[in-house]
Amino acid sequence: MTGERRRGLTVAILCGGQSRRMGQDKGLMPFLGRPLVQRVVERVQPLSGEIVLITNRPEAYRFLGLPMLQDALPGCGPLGGAFTAAAACRSAALALVACDMPFVNAALLAYAREVMEADACDAVVPMAAAGPEALHAVYRAETCAPAMKAALDAGELAMAGWLRRVRARFIAPDEIARFDPEGLAFVNVNTPEDFRAAERRARG
Repeated sequence: MTGERRRGLTVAILCGGQSRRMGQDKGLMPFLGRPLVQRVVERVQPLSGEIVLITNRPEAYRFLGLPMLQDALPGCGPLGGAFTAAAACRSAALALVACDMPFVNAALLAYAREVMEADACDAVVPMAAAGPEALHAVYRAETCAPAMKAALDAGELAMAGWLRRVRARFIAPDEIARFDPEGLAFVNVNTPEDFRAAERRARG
């Protein structure tokens, strides 16, 4: 992700986190027989030819053959990884997803990108029942990277807290349902029980 900023979309998959509740690296756990991160990569491939992994364990993810970036600001959680992706991004738009989301929805992300262009905003984030889903969203890298950095410098590590610093548009539940009627897009797997339940859903 170098050179002049260009039109298009880069997809960044965050593969960080301590996975304390899971006890191992979630992205590398076999999901229906393949590493979970590989499933996530395949689900976002229709969006972009440029997919990058944000990981501090590049040797473990080298098998995917994708570009990798290590955290520019280690120890800052998901927002640190998001900033790393946004700061390095040379595409106009950046989609951020997490490696532990087995039902990442490419159609919803594509819609978010369309909304960003149509509404001339900086961030388009689904608003789910649990709150904003900032790791299934699309951002204008040029304006969001400095806003993320300002939040980090202020000690604000919440993944969605920095959105007040930019022009954010939230996708309402009725809009989300058009692309994700079963409500699976934002499922993430934090425990072995979550993982097994998601596999059952995927088989179904």
